[in-house]
Amino acid sequence: MFARDRSAQSASMPSRRTFVKGLAIGGVAASVGVVRHPLWAQSRQRQESSVLTGTEFDLGIGETEVNITGATRTALTINDSLPGPLLRWREGDTITLNVSNRLDEDTSIHWHGILLPANMDGVPGLSFSGIHPGRAYRYQFTVKQHGTYWYHSHSGFQEQAGVYGPLVIEPRDPDPVAFDREHVVMLTDWTDERPERVFTKLKKQSDYYNFRQRTLTTFIRDVKDRGLGATLAERRMWGQMRMSAADLADVTGYTYTYLMNGRAPAGNWTGLFTPGEKVRLRFINGSAMSYFDVRIPGLKMTVVAADGLPVRPVSVDEFRIAVAETFDVIVEPSGQDAFTIFAQAMDRTGFAAGTLATRAGLAAPVPDLDPRPVLTMGDMGHGGMGHDMGAMEKSPDAGTPVDPHAGHAMPASAPTPPPAQPDPHAGHVMPQTPAKPADPHAGHDMSAMANGMQAHPASERGNPLVDMQTMTPSAKLDDPGIGLRSNGRRVLTYADLTSTFEDPDGREPSRTIELHLTGHMERFAWSFDGIKFSSAEPVRLTYGERVRIVLVNDTMMTHPIHLHGMWSDLEDDEGRFKVRKHTIDMPPGSRRSYRVTADALGRWAYHCHLLYHMEAGMFREVRVEEGPTS
Repeated sequence: MFARDRSAQSASMPSRRTFVKGLAIGGVAASVGVVRHPLWAQSRQRQESSVLTGTEFDLGIGETEVNITGATRTALTINDSLPGPLLRWREGDTITLNVSNRLDEDTSIHWHGILLPANMDGVPGLSFSGIHPGRAYRYQFTVKQHGTYWYHSHSGFQEQAGVYGPLVIEPRDPDPVAFDREHVVMLTDWTDERPERVFTKLKKQSDYYNFRQRTLTTFIRDVKDRGLGATLAERRMWGQMRMSAADLADVTGYTYTYLMNGRAPAGNWTGLFTPGEKVRLRFINGSAMSYFDVRIPGLKMTVVAADGLPVRPVSVDEFRIAVAETFDVIVEPSGQDAFTIFAQAMDRTGFAAGTLATRAGLAAPVPDLDPRPVLTMGDMGHGGMGHDMGAMEKSPDAGTPVDPHAGHAMPASAPTPPPAQPDPHAGHVMPQTPAKPADPHAGHDMSAMANGMQAHPASERGNPLVDMQTMTPSAKLDDPGIGLRSNGRRVLTYADLTSTFEDPDGREPSRTIELHLTGHMERFAWSFDGIKFSSAEPVRLTYGERVRIVLVNDTMMTHPIHLHGMWSDLEDDEGRFKVRKHTIDMPPGSRRSYRVTADALGRWAYHCHLLYHMEAGMFREVRVEEGPTS
C-alpha cells in the first residue's frame, strides 16, 4: 500500500483557498454522508446493482445540500445525487424517460451526442419550451448508437450547479473491444459560488479568477534571458491583445474544486481491478469550463473510442479531454496494488484524482502538478508575424509563417475592397462598411485568401465584440497543446484518432460553410462571426445534403464546438475523412474542417460547450428543412 503525499503538491498551488478545502474536507464530508453520491461513483466491487438499466426511467431534478469544500451549499441534482445516476441503455431499444421538475424554475435535460428527434433534444427555445416547475416531460426515442455519452441540463447555469450524469449504451452486436471490467470516470468542476455570480464577475473583469499574472520578478528574468527590447516588445503585444500570457482558463482553481465522479481528491474515488484484467475506463468531461490532462502514472492507456464511437487503438501515456468530450481507454494494471488516476486542469491550478486498486481503501502517490504553462507569441500565432498587430505583416518568407501555428492580428482599420458578392463568408474580405447579406451562409468561396493570409467576414470589421483575428491558421491536428509539448510522455492528438470505419456518407460535400469563432476578452463577449446569438440568423441546411463546415478560431482561447442532432466528421489536412465526433475542439489560431450530413429535420443547437462562453453569445441555431420539390 502506498501513502499519498499531498504536502508537495499543495505547496505548489498558486492559490489554493478552495482547492485545499476540497483536499482536507472532501473525503471526510463524503464519509459522513454530507454529499450524496450515486452508488456507481462509490468504491464498490459490483457496479451492476448501482446503475439504472432498462427502457423506462424516472428522473427528478431538485435541490440537495452538499459539502464538498467544507461549506454547505445547495446543489441542483438528479435523483438527489451528484453526479446523476449512471444510465445504461441498449442500442436498438426504445427508451422512455420521465423527467420531473422539483425546482422553482424551468429545467431541461439534453442527451449529449445522442441521435434523436428534435423535440427530444432538450434545448429550451429550440426543441421545446422547457420543463416548468412542478411539471414533467416525457422523452421517448429509439437508440441508434452505442458507446460512452452523458446528459446535462441546457437551462441557464444548471449544469454548473450539478445537473449532469453519465450515460453508457451497450452495443446491439458483440462489442469489438475486449475487456474484463469497466469503470465510468466523470470529470467535473464545482464552485461554492452561485454560477450566476461567477458569470457576473467574468463580465465585469474577465481575468477575475486568474491569479497567475506576471510580476516584476518574471520581467527581470525575461530581460536577462531575452534582452530588454524583446521583452518590452512582447509585453506590448500582450497588452494590445488585452490578455495575460498565463490566461489559459476563464475560471480556475481559485474557485473550482475538481471532482472525479463527484468526489474531491481526498474523497479518493476508487475503481477496483484484479491483476491481469483488461479494464475499460470510460472518461467523460462533464465540466462547465475545465479542460483536463489525464494520465495514470505507471500505466499505458490504449484509446479505443472517442465521443462514443470506436477508433483504431492507439497507445498513449496522456490525453487532453476537452469539455463535453468522451474517451474510452483500456488499461492492464499489474505489478502494484494501486494506481492514481490523475486529471490536472489545463491551467495547472488544481486536479481531480482517484485510484485504481485491488481493494477499497488503497491509494497511490499523487504526482505533482506540471509546471504552469505560459503562452508565448508562438502559441498565440505571432511567430514570424512581426510586432505590429494592426499591420498584419507577412513573415520574411513571403507570407508563410515561421511558426507552424496560426498568426493573430488585431482587426484591421484600413479599408479593403468590397466583396464581389453579398455573402460575408465568400472570400472573407473586409469592406469598410459591413453589408447585410442576403444569405449569411451561401457560397463560401474558400479560395479567396489573399497572399496566403486568412480573410474574415465583413461582420468582424469594426466590431466591438471582436478584439482579435487569426491570419495564418492551421489545423494543428498533431499538436498536443499548450503545456503538453515535449513533456517526455506520449500524448494523444487529434492526428492519432482514426475511425474504424470509412466515411459513412461517402459523398463529397456540395458546399462549404465557414464560421469564425470570435470574442472580446475584456468584455467577455463570445460569438460566431462577431454576431452574438440574439442577433444571428440560423444556419440553414437542406435535409439530406452533405456540407463541409470550416471553423476558424479568431480568439486566444480554446473552444469545444458541439453540433446537436448530427455527427461531425473531422477531416485531415488533405480534406479526407478522419474521425467521427460530436464535439470538435478548436485551439487558438486553428482552422479545422468537418463534414455534416443534414439527416435530422428540425431546429438544432450549435455552440461552444464552455458554459459561460455559450451564455455570452457563442451559440447558433442550425435549421434543417425540407428542400424544394421538383
